[in-house]
Order: sequence, then C-alpha cells, then structure tokens
Amino acid sequence: MKQFDTTIVPVWQRGYRFQYEPSQQAYIILYPEGMIKLNETASAIAQHIDGQHSVAEIITLLKQQFGDIADIDADVVDYMCVAQKENWIKLSHG
Repeated sequence: MKQFDTTIVPVWQRGYRFQYEPSQQAYIILYPEGMIKLNETASAIAQHIDGQHSVAEIITLLKQQFGDIADIDADVVDYMCVAQKENWIKLSHG
C-alpha cells in the first residue's frame, strides 16, 4: 500500500451531498452535474465522512462495525484517493 497520511480529515466538496436515494435503493453522491451511485463498500466508508473524523478514525469505526476485515485499511485509502481525484472530497489536516 502506498504511503497515505491517515491523520487527514476528509470533507465533501462544496455542492456535493451524500445521501440515501430510495428510488435508486442505494446511497449516492449528489452534485450539480448529476449523481454517483455508490456500492456497499463505498457507502459504508462515505457514511463516516463528516469533516470530523480522520481517515484513521474512519478505519477504526468500520472495523468496529464490520470486524477486522482483511484489506479494510487499503479499501478506505483507495476510496479516499479516488474520491479526491474525482473531486468529491477535500483532504486536510483537521
């Protein structure tokens, strides 16, 4: 796994909103140009992006929720990297 600073705190970009969409029967990221339907893993991670929890804290919360699943750390880091690259979130030191 590449080096990633898990002390950073992810926040949704302005104009992006995470919510459950009954018509999609899934969690989505809503933004001015459209929406992104998330899979179960991405939804579980995204539910903890609140501008308060660091990436390390999100990993801990997910381990408490689901148990110590193999690769959970890598899955969270991968999600954060993709979400930042796609401009869904900002990563900063709280």
